[in-house]
Amino acid sequence: MAELEVHTEVESSDSFGKTIGIAASVIAVFLAVATIVSHRAHTQAVLMKSDANDKWSYYQSKRIKFHSLELGEDLMNVLGGKSADAQKMLEKYAAEKKKYAHDSDVAQDDAKAQDAEASHVEDRALRYDFGEGLLEIGLVLTSLYFISRSKLFPVMGGISAVAGIAIAVSGLLM
Repeated sequence: MAELEVHTEVESSDSFGKTIGIAASVIAVFLAVATIVSHRAHTQAVLMKSDANDKWSYYQSKRIKFHSLELGEDLMNVLGGKSADAQKMLEKYAAEKKKYAHDSDVAQDDAKAQDAEASHVEDRALRYDFGEGLLEIGLVLTSLYFISRSKLFPVMGGISAVAGIAIAVSGLLM
C-alpha cells in the first residue's frame, strides 16, 4: 500500500486578524440590535397610523351627523316649521349639533395628535435605518481585511460602524 503524506503549513498567527474578527463580530451584534429596533419602530408606526386613520374616520362620522342635522334644520325652516312640534325638533337639533360639533373637535384633536406621534416614531425608525445601513457598511468593510490584508478596510469599517451606532442611539434619544 502506498503511503499518503499530508503536508500542513502552519500559518503564523495573525493577531491583528483575530482582533479584526472580534471587531467584526461586535459590529454584527450592534447591527442585529439596530435591525430589531428598526423593525419594531416601523411596526409601531404602522399601528399608530392605523389608529390615527380610525380616529379620522370617527371624526368624519361626527361631521356627517352634524351636517345631517344642519340639513334637517334647513328642511324644517324651508317647509315652514312654525308649529310647536317643529320648534321642539329644531331645539333638539340645535342641542345635538352642539354635541356633535364638540365631539368632532375632540376627535380631530385626537387624530392630529396620533398623526404627530406616528410621525415622530417614523423619524426614529429612519434614524435606526441609517444606523443599520452604516453598521452594514462597517461590517463589510471590516471583513474585507481578510481578503486584502489591507488595514485601511478595518479602519474605514470602524469609522462607519461608530457613525452607525451614534445615529442609531440618537434615535433612542429623540
